[in-house]
Amino acid sequence: MRLHKDAKAELIRSIPLFAGCTPDEIHEVAAIADEVDLRQGKRLTTENTEGREFVVIIDGTAEVHKGDEVINRIGPGEWVGEIALLTGTPRTATVVATAPVHALVIEGHRFTQLMEHAPQIRAKIEKVLAERTG
Repeated sequence: MRLHKDAKAELIRSIPLFAGCTPDEIHEVAAIADEVDLRQGKRLTTENTEGREFVVIIDGTAEVHKGDEVINRIGPGEWVGEIALLTGTPRTATVVATAPVHALVIEGHRFTQLMEHAPQIRAKIEKVLAERTG
């Protein structure tokens, strides 16, 4: 089932990274988010690689691996990939779908374009990121 525009915005609004954003800014972020369906076993991210997208799970589940160890399990409403995407540092974990996943994906180049176009959004996100990684 595909999300309508307002549901996409609500999902984005629930992510702490975007907590300081206005409703209009949230809609700008939602506008660049694509819905995708991923099969069980698909990697959402790969440890020690460049971050090229931010993924928010709408439906389904995934495991977070650091090396050979499962360190977390995530599901609907949870996300991965924001730190590598925003900082340019390599991915800190591999995330693998343990069931079919329906997700929102924000690709890095579209996110970068938005940050250049909307510096007020960038400032709010960078503030939250600094608090989370500080």
